[in-house]
Amino acid sequence: METIRQALERSRKLDVRPIERKDYIQAPAPLPPFNADAAIADRATKKDLVLNLAHLESNRIIAYDEADARSKSFDMLRTQVLQAMDQSNWNVLGITSPTPGCGKSVTAVNLAFSIARRRERSVLLVDLDLQKPQVAKYLGVDCGSGVISVLEERASLADALIQVRAGSSRITVLPAESATSASSAKMSSRELSTLLQEFRRDRSHTVILDLPPMLSSDDALTVMPQLECILLVAAVGKSKVSEIAECNKHLGSTEVIRFVLNKVPNLNSKYDYAY
Repeated sequence: METIRQALERSRKLDVRPIERKDYIQAPAPLPPFNADAAIADRATKKDLVLNLAHLESNRIIAYDEADARSKSFDMLRTQVLQAMDQSNWNVLGITSPTPGCGKSVTAVNLAFSIARRRERSVLLVDLDLQKPQVAKYLGVDCGSGVISVLEERASLADALIQVRAGSSRITVLPAESATSASSAKMSSRELSTLLQEFRRDRSHTVILDLPPMLSSDDALTVMPQLECILLVAAVGKSKVSEIAECNKHLGSTEVIRFVLNKVPNLNSKYDYAY
């Protein structure tokens, strides 16, 4: 399989001549196959995008800062999650919730930054909530291409990845550039299946997938059998016991390594999480 780096190097050596016939239209060359580790390595050579800390704060993204007392909850979650994943030799974690509004995307981003503060860990955060993507918004980044462009083969994985930095935390992000009404087709596509296989094969990164809510559509259920483990996020005052029970029915074949109960009142932290 040709890597992205090899494909780019080969393209520089081609003898490209002007097209003389005006009525001749050359079809675009096909994009190289997915190669996660080559794409991440290629992106790592490019300059980091430094995030606006005030914007992160306004969106409750705080776990990049070890000195912030509010990050301790995510650090505790990080340790438990990594211990469970390492024990089973897993590197891909899906994060979902019963319904929207439970804080799964905020949890995913904060957990990614917390893991990234471990010097021996590298993190890839992927937005797969294609109906309502939030990762790019929470980070305050603009993306011309993202996971949808990759799945539709309009952009290479290397071009869609963004390297971002907040404080001393550095993560690689594959955002979803826009919402799509065709999310079900994308989630069940051969291209996404291949991409997930690449993520599992790339052992150099802990991959966090921000998935759609489980009960809002069949999007999360479609990819669940391909995932190694799940973190389920529910919220006090938002999630019903019946909804959590319904999620459990669909999670029989996928390991739930942690259950996060979000928005718990009367805790000392401004951002309240229990697990």
